[in-house]
Amino acid sequence: MYLVSLYFDDKSTNKIQGFIDKVADKCGNTFMIDNNVPPHITIAAFQSKKEERVIEVLDKVIKNRKEGLITFASIGAFKSSVVFLTPILNEYLHNLSVHIYEGLSFLDDIDISKFYLPFQWIPHTTIGKKLTREELFLAFQELDKNFSIFNGKVTKIALSKTNPLRDIVVWNLNK
Repeated sequence: MYLVSLYFDDKSTNKIQGFIDKVADKCGNTFMIDNNVPPHITIAAFQSKKEERVIEVLDKVIKNRKEGLITFASIGAFKSSVVFLTPILNEYLHNLSVHIYEGLSFLDDIDISKFYLPFQWIPHTTIGKKLTREELFLAFQELDKNFSIFNGKVTKIALSKTNPLRDIVVWNLNK
């Protein structure tokens, strides 16, 4: 599985990592820390056997992109096992999602996850994963106590592989 993910400026990364650390301390679930999952927003997930071609396509789509501002405005959950921060889906995030999808969709062997298609994608930054119901409640309590709306800056886009997570290419965005 490949992922295309957005990475943040140092200030935003440190703030989000602080939430990850506090939630892990509060509920005892250290999945995010143990697996070295950095603060990010995944905008595409897919299977392909043509890694070099994927890199070529993404390089064309990403190379002239600019950094962008986002606002983290809410706390959310998936299937009572993931807790996350939700950014407002603004024009910047939407356009990145569409352009990445359009670039990748022309590859002949690509299988893009239905959860990352434009207009079916929920932008989020995972804070805790593989949580039990009790851990999820504790995570929400901790985030409720510490979270307030904040702005962040997207400064990089990465192509990664999963299991274990590792970056293959990281593109620095233009200022």
